[in-house]
Amino acid sequence: MSRTRWLSDTEQGVWREFLAAVDMVRGHVDGQLQRDAGMPHTYYEVLVALSEAPGRTLRMSDLAERCRSSRSRLSHAVARLEKSGWVTRRTCPTDKRGSFASLTEEGFAALETAALGHVEAVREALFDALSPDQVRALGEISATIRNKLTPRCAAAMLDEDSTERAAEAG
Repeated sequence: MSRTRWLSDTEQGVWREFLAAVDMVRGHVDGQLQRDAGMPHTYYEVLVALSEAPGRTLRMSDLAERCRSSRSRLSHAVARLEKSGWVTRRTCPTDKRGSFASLTEEGFAALETAALGHVEAVREALFDALSPDQVRALGEISATIRNKLTPRCAAAMLDEDSTERAAEAG
């Protein structure tokens, strides 16, 4: 039986500060996008990923991976973006189960408009509070955490997708 490695007082304090900071930054940025652009951050991430892809098109499975989303959640978001006229979806000609999402001109225009306020909100909530050395350190720390967790998160997404497909089939 393994022994629980309890957090030290210092680690507990850092953990709580980290959670509070992430929640506050996310809340600030999400609120700005909803208020000024009428979209949640999830939709903004989808539009950004498509805007950066060759031909502004990605296979849905690749888009889910880039957005760190399950296929089911992504499919719901893309359906909403289709209703707005910002994204189109088409089936893959070589794999009938697969499909592609493409950013429309209207979607790109919406993204450009939303990006103006979004970038300012990110700068205000995060970068204006940090020195250049702190920005560099935050980048290094964030990359280290992401690299450690990426394999686990990818496996969890596969499990979630498998469970959703099994539920749909049965």
